[in-house]
Amino acid sequence: MAERTDVVFVDGMRTPFGRAGEKGMYWQTRADDLVVKAMIAMLERNSQLPKDRIDEVAIAATTQQGDQGLTIGRSAAILAGLPRSVPGYAIDRMCAGAMTAVTAVAGGISFGAYDIAIAGGVEHMGHHPMGSGADPNPRFVAERMVSPEALNMGVTAERIHDRYPHLTKERADRYAAASQHKTAAAYDAGKIQPDLVPVAIRTSEGWGLATRDEAMRPETTLEGLADLRTPFRPHGRVTAGNASGLNDGATVSLIASSEAARELGLAAKMRMVSFAFAGVDPEIMGLGPVPSTEKALRKAGLSIDDIGLFELNEAFAVQVLAFLDHFGLDDDDARVNPWGGAIAVGHPLASSGVRLMIQLARQFEERPDVRYGLTAMCVGLGQGGTVIWENPHYNGRKKR
Repeated sequence: MAERTDVVFVDGMRTPFGRAGEKGMYWQTRADDLVVKAMIAMLERNSQLPKDRIDEVAIAATTQQGDQGLTIGRSAAILAGLPRSVPGYAIDRMCAGAMTAVTAVAGGISFGAYDIAIAGGVEHMGHHPMGSGADPNPRFVAERMVSPEALNMGVTAERIHDRYPHLTKERADRYAAASQHKTAAAYDAGKIQPDLVPVAIRTSEGWGLATRDEAMRPETTLEGLADLRTPFRPHGRVTAGNASGLNDGATVSLIASSEAARELGLAAKMRMVSFAFAGVDPEIMGLGPVPSTEKALRKAGLSIDDIGLFELNEAFAVQVLAFLDHFGLDDDDARVNPWGGAIAVGHPLASSGVRLMIQLARQFEERPDVRYGLTAMCVGLGQGGTVIWENPHYNGRKKR
């Protein structure tokens, strides 16, 4: 059997994430324009890459219609000015769309079919609310394959609270407030901005420039979170404060073989070690990252103790807490989401997987004492996805 080709994460960029809806900053911006803007900026930042060397463009969208339809990987490639010889396709694994785009092209690179690919995702939840246009098969409910509640992500989060009563609303609120404060600190330190693509926007107030994530609430307090209503259940525990919002935004990444990256003078920011996807009961979809992480660790020959940095998607605070409890990590473990997460910056479904990778790659640069990092997320209809990465800056010396 031929040796596997090393796959590296060369670079990634994203738009600022906006609030979905008529008052959001991207209401009058097309979804495909968001991903094209990110793609052009990333190619400009890596100008030594000849565009005709790109073998594939994989772009994810959960709702593939309207300005997110028309095989968006191909249409975005054309709109971004890539040669017509560069193919592209659309991909969907709900929240893990961009993550799956990365692992799909990585498989092609490892097999030897590709040398260099673009992978990312876009979601305009203002134009395309979650589930819009979907027609779930009636057998799901009629044959009791899936509870009707499994199609409501907020209810699935309440189900995790039910299953693990020690994961209280107070713990979820405390985690959520910390996420907001960590993201604000990361912005103040200029850690997130280098990978953001400014986007020209038009609002009722005229033309402007989107340069920051719109949903951040750095003023969040535990007292304020305690009083929020629980929309998914009377006297529930899931609120708008301890969950990600509805958002618009796009992400892209440049994935390559280590040989192609060296040939073209492209510095690798991370090396892919392993990845895994796993399924769980749709009613408790937030637990998906637990089995996917166990599987990815097993394939890598690693344990959870080998992971020095975690970028976990915060669809709901309780989902992250369940992951941390399972692996024996503290709620405030400094290795977990050091720059905050989706509760603060937002979660435009199919785009979020690459946001996790962009942040982990930046953290690797700052942390040569860390060898391995992990990106993981839960996925609608009961799935989880995990990718384990190695830090090329690792020097074997422990942080003092």
